[in-house]
Amino acid sequence: MGSDSSLAALLLPVLVLGFVSAASAGNFHQDVDVTWGDGRAKILKGGELLTLSLDRVSGSGFQSKNEYMFGKIDMQLKLVHGNSAGTVAAYFLSSLGPKHDEIDFEFLGNLSGDPYILQTNVFTQGGGGREQQIYLWFDPTADFHTYSILWNPQRIIFSVDGTPIREYKNLESIGVPYPKKQPMRKADDWATRGGRVKIDWSQAPFTASYRNFKADACIWSAGSSSCTAKHPIPASTSNSSNAWLDRELDTSSQERLKWVKKNYMVYNYCNDTKRFIHGLPAECTTTVS
Repeated sequence: MGSDSSLAALLLPVLVLGFVSAASAGNFHQDVDVTWGDGRAKILKGGELLTLSLDRVSGSGFQSKNEYMFGKIDMQLKLVHGNSAGTVAAYFLSSLGPKHDEIDFEFLGNLSGDPYILQTNVFTQGGGGREQQIYLWFDPTADFHTYSILWNPQRIIFSVDGTPIREYKNLESIGVPYPKKQPMRKADDWATRGGRVKIDWSQAPFTASYRNFKADACIWSAGSSSCTAKHPIPASTSNSSNAWLDRELDTSSQERLKWVKKNYMVYNYCNDTKRFIHGLPAECTTTVS
């Protein structure tokens, strides 16, 4: 997420996930805390649906009750319909402090009729700048779609409806930091397009909807993880699979990822030689991006 405090007036509907706490479809009453918004975040349908709204006065947000270290997280989102330029609906994982780790899905608001842009980013020890942007190949405002983050010690895989859109590998062997030491919960906010596109407040309130949130993940509590080599999934998630712990992209998934990059990539920091005038980041010389 961006850190320019001058954009604070263009706050967004935000989902904050340290990690979620159930392996099957969760109940928002049990799994999350509404953290801000003065009533603009609403848990509905007995906990099955959560909506976040943004108006001229405030945005809104929530976060998971638990912290986790590694996991597979799914969330279904239905984005703001119509002219949402100047807003961002975010689904991201983040730890605390100035040297935080963070894994981001950011949905950049658009003018009516323009394609949504989905931005992903990875922060490690406070350092980010690893943005990639794609156009979505469907209308994300027409229905719910599933956005997934798989985070294990070897890689981070971002997926949309099961299609991988990005893989970020652990390349500590060549000196690239990787988020693996801090449990995640807290997050930051920003507005789309660096504030260049202003919000049309006549369209407010802007509302994004969230449902069917699942996680297979390791609960972090009192400085230790619920996952061990002998019991990699906590008892509360015993019906789930631990395949995410060492999952990698198979041949079919690699081909789908290539399809996304070829047809829908808008921006890749690893191709931005104007930004990195002294040379691209070390990971850009590998298959990480």
